[in-house]
Amino acid sequence: MAKKSAIQKNQKRERLAKKYASKRARLKAIAKDESQSPEERFNARLKLAELPRNSSPTRIRLRCGLSGRPRGNYRKFKLSRIALRDLASTGQIPGMVKSSW
Repeated sequence: MAKKSAIQKNQKRERLAKKYASKRARLKAIAKDESQSPEERFNARLKLAELPRNSSPTRIRLRCGLSGRPRGNYRKFKLSRIALRDLASTGQIPGMVKSSW
């Protein structure tokens, strides 16, 4: 089990990313728009830099939904490899069976 503080920190990052997503997208569009004047583009980049760092989606860490483990996760299931194996072995994931040949 991961530290609760690390899980909470990641959840805070997810909330901030969701909160600032539209503002961040708008500022990025202005900054990339070649038809805008250089001053407007520069000001958009400055405003983008003023946003909280944790509001960036790249700072969100993919963690296991059950254990909070930060490594070895399957995006499709949002579970770590260990939790996925345990659930699959007990038959709690429909359609997933242990392979044998």
